[in-house]
Amino acid sequence: MRHTLAVLVENKYGVLSRVAGMFSRRGYNIDSLTVGVTDDPTISRMTIVVMGDDEVLEQVMKQLNKLIDVIRVTDLKSEESVERELALIKVNSDVTNRSEIMQIADIFRARIIDVASKSMIIEVTGDDGKITAIEQLLRPFGIKEMVRTGKVALRRGQKSS
Repeated sequence: MRHTLAVLVENKYGVLSRVAGMFSRRGYNIDSLTVGVTDDPTISRMTIVVMGDDEVLEQVMKQLNKLIDVIRVTDLKSEESVERELALIKVNSDVTNRSEIMQIADIFRARIIDVASKSMIIEVTGDDGKITAIEQLLRPFGIKEMVRTGKVALRRGQKSS
Protein backbone atom coordinates (compact mmCIF):
# COMPACT_ATOMS: atom_id res chain seq x y z
CA MET A 1 0.00 0.00 0.00
CA ARG A 2 1.23 3.46 -0.88
CA HIS A 3 1.29 6.10 1.90
CA THR A 4 1.79 9.84 1.54
CA LEU A 5 3.39 11.64 4.46
CA ALA A 6 3.55 15.39 5.02
CA VAL A 7 6.60 16.15 7.14
CA LEU A 8 7.19 19.65 8.47
CA VAL A 9 10.85 20.22 9.28
CA GLU A 10 13.17 23.02 10.31
CA ASN A 11 14.45 24.78 7.17
CA LYS A 12 18.13 24.15 7.92
CA TYR A 13 21.01 22.55 6.10
CA GLY A 14 21.43 18.81 6.58
CA VAL A 15 17.80 18.08 7.47
CA LEU A 16 17.07 16.37 4.16
CA SER A 17 20.18 14.25 4.62
CA ARG A 18 19.11 13.20 8.14
CA VAL A 19 15.61 12.27 6.97
CA ALA A 20 16.91 10.33 3.96
CA GLY A 21 19.51 8.68 6.20
CA MET A 22 16.80 7.48 8.58
CA PHE A 23 15.04 5.77 5.67
CA SER A 24 18.30 4.24 4.49
CA ARG A 25 19.35 2.97 7.94
CA ARG A 26 15.96 1.38 8.58
CA GLY A 27 15.74 -0.19 5.12
CA TYR A 28 12.67 1.74 3.97
CA ASN A 29 12.46 2.86 0.36
CA ILE A 30 11.26 6.35 -0.61
CA ASP A 31 9.02 6.14 -3.69
CA SER A 32 8.77 9.90 -4.09
CA LEU A 33 10.19 12.89 -2.24
CA THR A 34 9.54 16.59 -2.73
CA VAL A 35 10.76 19.39 -0.50
CA GLY A 36 9.98 23.07 -0.46
CA VAL A 37 9.75 26.00 1.90
CA THR A 38 6.34 26.79 3.40
CA ASP A 39 4.69 30.17 3.96
CA ASP A 40 6.99 30.37 7.01
CA PRO A 41 10.58 30.60 5.68
CA THR A 42 11.93 28.81 8.76
CA ILE A 43 9.91 25.67 7.96
CA SER A 44 10.10 23.32 4.99
CA ARG A 45 7.57 20.74 3.98
CA MET A 46 8.53 17.32 2.72
CA THR A 47 6.02 15.15 0.91
CA ILE A 48 7.26 11.58 1.15
CA VAL A 49 5.61 8.59 -0.51
CA VAL A 50 6.47 5.19 0.97
CA MET A 51 5.27 1.69 0.19
CA GLY A 52 4.36 -0.70 2.96
CA ASP A 53 1.66 -2.00 5.23
CA ASP A 54 0.27 -0.18 8.26
CA GLU A 55 3.09 -1.54 10.44
CA VAL A 56 5.73 -0.03 8.15
CA LEU A 57 3.86 3.27 8.11
CA GLU A 58 3.72 3.33 11.91
CA GLN A 59 7.46 2.60 12.21
CA VAL A 60 8.36 5.27 9.63
CA MET A 61 6.24 7.86 11.43
CA LYS A 62 7.74 6.95 14.82
CA GLN A 63 11.29 7.16 13.48
CA LEU A 64 10.62 10.49 11.74
CA ASN A 65 9.13 11.94 14.94
CA LYS A 66 12.36 11.03 16.79
CA LEU A 67 14.43 13.31 14.55
CA ILE A 68 15.15 16.66 16.23
CA ASP A 69 14.48 18.77 13.14
CA VAL A 70 11.08 17.20 12.46
CA ILE A 71 8.21 19.36 13.67
CA ARG A 72 5.23 17.23 12.64
CA VAL A 73 4.45 14.12 10.59
CA THR A 74 1.01 13.65 9.07
CA ASP A 75 -0.33 10.68 7.12
CA LEU A 76 -2.28 12.16 4.22
CA LYS A 77 -5.02 9.74 3.25
CA SER A 78 -5.94 10.17 -0.40
CA GLU A 79 -9.63 10.76 0.28
CA GLU A 80 -8.78 13.60 2.69
CA SER A 81 -6.15 15.36 0.59
CA VAL A 82 -5.39 16.84 -2.80
CA GLU A 83 -2.37 15.39 -4.59
CA ARG A 84 -0.56 16.58 -7.69
CA GLU A 85 2.55 15.81 -9.63
CA LEU A 86 4.27 17.64 -12.49
CA ALA A 87 5.82 15.91 -15.49
CA LEU A 88 7.77 17.24 -18.44
CA ILE A 89 7.67 14.92 -21.43
CA LYS A 90 9.84 15.44 -24.52
CA VAL A 91 8.28 13.53 -27.39
CA ASN A 92 9.34 13.03 -31.00
CA SER A 93 7.25 15.15 -33.33
CA ASP A 94 7.31 16.53 -36.85
CA VAL A 95 4.81 18.17 -39.16
CA THR A 96 3.01 14.86 -39.75
CA ASN A 97 2.11 14.12 -36.13
CA ARG A 98 2.33 17.48 -34.36
CA SER A 99 -1.43 18.19 -34.43
CA GLU A 100 -2.22 14.73 -33.06
CA ILE A 101 0.15 15.28 -30.14
CA MET A 102 -1.38 18.71 -29.50
CA GLN A 103 -4.86 17.14 -29.38
CA ILE A 104 -3.68 14.63 -26.79
CA ALA A 105 -2.18 17.48 -24.75
CA ASP A 106 -5.49 19.37 -24.99
CA ILE A 107 -7.48 16.39 -23.73
CA PHE A 108 -5.26 16.21 -20.65
CA ARG A 109 -5.15 20.00 -20.19
CA ALA A 110 -1.41 19.80 -20.65
CA ARG A 111 0.67 22.62 -22.12
CA ILE A 112 3.14 22.60 -24.97
CA ILE A 113 6.08 24.53 -23.52
CA ASP A 114 8.67 24.00 -26.27
CA VAL A 115 8.58 23.10 -29.94
CA ALA A 116 11.63 22.17 -31.98
CA SER A 117 11.89 20.78 -35.49
CA LYS A 118 11.87 17.16 -34.27
CA SER A 119 10.44 17.30 -30.75
CA MET A 120 7.99 18.94 -28.38
CA ILE A 121 8.04 19.31 -24.61
CA ILE A 122 4.72 18.86 -22.85
CA GLU A 123 4.04 19.98 -19.28
CA VAL A 124 1.30 18.09 -17.46
CA THR A 125 0.11 18.25 -13.86
CA GLY A 126 -2.25 15.90 -12.12
CA ASP A 127 -2.45 12.76 -10.11
CA ASP A 128 -0.42 9.67 -10.84
CA GLY A 129 -3.14 8.15 -13.02
CA LYS A 130 -3.43 11.19 -15.28
CA ILE A 131 0.31 11.42 -15.85
CA THR A 132 0.58 7.70 -16.52
CA ALA A 133 -2.32 7.90 -18.99
CA ILE A 134 -0.82 10.72 -21.08
CA GLU A 135 2.56 9.00 -20.98
CA GLN A 136 1.01 5.85 -22.43
CA LEU A 137 -0.70 7.82 -25.22
CA LEU A 138 2.51 9.66 -26.11
CA ARG A 139 4.72 6.58 -25.99
CA PRO A 140 3.92 5.45 -29.57
CA PHE A 141 5.36 8.77 -30.87
CA GLY A 142 8.62 8.07 -29.07
CA ILE A 143 9.37 9.65 -25.71
CA LYS A 144 12.87 11.11 -25.86
CA GLU A 145 13.05 12.21 -22.21
CA MET A 146 10.73 12.46 -19.27
CA VAL A 147 10.98 13.84 -15.74
CA ARG A 148 8.45 13.73 -12.90
CA THR A 149 8.62 15.88 -9.79
CA GLY A 150 7.19 13.49 -7.28
CA LYS A 151 3.98 14.02 -5.43
CA VAL A 152 2.98 17.14 -3.49
CA ALA A 153 -0.11 17.01 -1.33
CA LEU A 154 -2.19 19.08 1.06
CA ARG A 155 -4.97 18.03 3.39
CA ARG A 156 -8.41 19.31 2.36
CA GLY A 157 -10.25 21.83 4.48
CA GLN A 158 -8.86 23.81 7.37
CA LYS A 159 -5.17 24.20 7.98
CA SER A 160 -3.71 21.30 9.93
CA SER A 161 -2.92 22.14 13.52
